[in-house]
Amino acid sequence: MTQTRDFWSRRKAAVEAEAEAEVIAAEERAIAAQHAELEEKSDAEILAEFNLPDPDQLQAGDDVSGFMAKAVPDRLRRRALRRLWRLNPVLANVDGLVDYGEDYTDAACVIENIPTAYQVGKGMLAHIEALAAEAEEPLSEDKPEATDTELGPELDENPVPQPVLVAEAEEPEEVDLPPAPRRMKFEFEG
Repeated sequence: MTQTRDFWSRRKAAVEAEAEAEVIAAEERAIAAQHAELEEKSDAEILAEFNLPDPDQLQAGDDVSGFMAKAVPDRLRRRALRRLWRLNPVLANVDGLVDYGEDYTDAACVIENIPTAYQVGKGMLAHIEALAAEAEEPLSEDKPEATDTELGPELDENPVPQPVLVAEAEEPEEVDLPPAPRRMKFEFEG
């Protein structure tokens, strides 16, 4: 019995969602058609049609909510918002706490003649090649070969075992642990 109610409630919700989607689609088509008509008109004609002031002549405290209607073209909405942002000191002045607010391309911040191993077009390749050449360079006759004592104890043929100190372990104390929770089995009828 509950499954039947669930089906019909889901079906009713789906029908309502389809009706809402059709209404929204019809509104969007109407707005698109209206925007197409408004694209042919000049800004002055559009402002007169919607009884809106010139966005470039807005003053502090003027209401810009009329420009936010869906029927108003984006170009007029943007002009009004730009004017609003210029007039309002809260919106016009950045607080300075933003990480991306600085101009990192400013040439005045560049330090002249920074020594670096980087080469344009090659990167750090020359530095890496020099290190690799030093590592591959065979021992020359000028340098004496290293002896076993210079190589360290790791390379001795007969290493002497070192004694290992073992601390006597105490017997662990018994700890009272709460009982483990039982696993409950759920059986679903499907």
